[in-house]
Amino acid sequence: MSVAIVILNFNGKHFLEKFLPPVIASCPVGSIYVADNGSSDDSVDFLKNHFPEVHILLGEGNLGYAGGYNRALKSIQADYFVLMNSDIEPSENWLNPLIDYMESNTQIAAVQPFILDYQNPSHFEYAGAAGGYWDQLGFPFCRGRIFDTLEKNNGQYKTSLVNWATGACLLVRADLYWLVGGLDDYFFAHMEEIDLCWRFQRAGYQVAAVAESTVKHVGGGTLDKANPFKTYLNFRNNLILLYKNQSGLKKYVIILLRMAADGLAGIKYLTSGELSLIWAILKAHFSFYSYVLFQHPKQNLATELVRRTDINSYSKSIIWDYFIQKKKKFTDLKF
Repeated sequence: MSVAIVILNFNGKHFLEKFLPPVIASCPVGSIYVADNGSSDDSVDFLKNHFPEVHILLGEGNLGYAGGYNRALKSIQADYFVLMNSDIEPSENWLNPLIDYMESNTQIAAVQPFILDYQNPSHFEYAGAAGGYWDQLGFPFCRGRIFDTLEKNNGQYKTSLVNWATGACLLVRADLYWLVGGLDDYFFAHMEEIDLCWRFQRAGYQVAAVAESTVKHVGGGTLDKANPFKTYLNFRNNLILLYKNQSGLKKYVIILLRMAADGLAGIKYLTSGELSLIWAILKAHFSFYSYVLFQHPKQNLATELVRRTDINSYSKSIIWDYFIQKKKKFTDLKF
């Protein structure tokens, strides 16, 4: 069994300087890779001078999270890949529980540790928390995090199957990663791991979050949540996610409802004067139409051959439950 811990870097010298030492201390010697995604800072020279034990994979141009990882992983031979953000501080024994769980459960394709807030470690962090789900319209949320409400980690969540595991720190079986086509380059960034996990399940495998493993995550290191480009990617990729992974008439009904929900979000941004975010939503919708017409027909993913549609997810509206019924915690929801 071999494990490759792969950190994607884009102008992240400050994160590498701070977080690479604890990663090295907690991982097997010779298994750590930094995949540079076309950085223009001096992070590559910094790595060569200070961390000679780390393998450096150079990439030309920024291909985003999805393309950057696909490019890097093609050159690595291992049984397991760990896709880790550069702003992650792992606990001392974070890797073994993930590997042990995978080795004991052969139907598991991907797992994540519990993600804690680096600034407030007693609480879960936004990007993944204790494992992710999606609702009837494809809105993602997590155990321990619904929208901007972050719960304190009191041990209320245990190791469990989930709908999706976060790309902030994601362990996958290498053979299954390539079986389902890897990350979708078209996503660039945001929700690409949800798409990957959905395809794992369509192919008959499962995804889990392991409570015995924890890491701390800074979050927002690449794009601030108020950045219009981030808004564009989130809205566009969520529509593509639904188009790719839903089927039949249900797919089109859900997408139309989701577009209506996007319109309500646009009205909210209008009332708050955030006009750049309204334009980001409009661009996202036009880009989605372009994807449907020109891009998706070219894609030939292995999961099209074996398609499960009985994936258990949250069958209600998380927007209704959170904003109208004031259900702020995952434990308030009824599956």
